[in-house]
Amino acid sequence: LIGTGHLSGGVLCGHDGSVWAKGGTCDGVSPEECARIATNFTDNAYPRSNGIHAAKIKYMCLKVDEASQYGKKGAGGIVAVKTGQSTVIGVYGEGQTAGNATNTVEKL
Repeated sequence: LIGTGHLSGGVLCGHDGSVWAKGGTCDGVSPEECARIATNFTDNAYPRSNGIHAAKIKYMCLKVDEASQYGKKGAGGIVAVKTGQSTVIGVYGEGQTAGNATNTVEKL
């Protein structure tokens, strides 16, 4: 994810919140945050009122449904996509675009 240059951090985690891999600006993402992001796919009201949290950063929820979540904070943001067995999370920062970050995470 990070190697593409479109993301500053990434996480691969199980639907139970277990962290399988993480790097870059996502090194601080906790299993609890991963579990909450996984729960957001079915509990859409929570992120809409409380935001999407990763590495102790709160992102304003732009969109959430059963397959994906998008959030924004300043010039950066977060993209989370649900797969059959995992959740793929990508974070982008200043100088990186939401479109490129989204495409990178969704194609994985």
